[in-house]
Parts: sequence; structure tokens; C-alpha cells
Amino acid sequence: MCEAHNHHAAATTPEEATAECPVMRGNFVDKETAASQGLVREHEGQTYYLCCAACGPLFDADPERYLAAA
Repeated sequence: MCEAHNHHAAATTPEEATAECPVMRGNFVDKETAASQGLVREHEGQTYYLCCAACGPLFDADPERYLAAA
């Protein structure tokens, strides 16, 4: 295997690569996958990753409700 193609393997730790969905607590998502599916929200300078498309409208309608539970 060419080393040049393996440069991302150690780029992030599992903790950095995943995030807990603020809407459905306990669901952890891969940040890269969530971003590629448009399941990312910005709120007050923070980035939040959602586990599914259904969480988007819920978070958008009342982000404080879900962030208060954190």
C-alpha cells in the first residue's frame, strides 16, 4: 500500500471523528458522514452534528431546547 494514500488514518481520534446528536441523545454520528449528508448545524459559533434528517427541523425550530439538555 502506498503511504501517500494512508495519510488520513491517524489524522483524527475516534473522539474527534464522532459527535453526539443534540436531538437524540445517545446517538453518536460520524462527523464526516453527517457533513456529507447535510446533517450539520451551526448555533452560536458551535457546530452540531445530527444523526438523521428528522432531527434537522427539530433542532432548527428550538436549538436551545436540545442544547439545554446537554
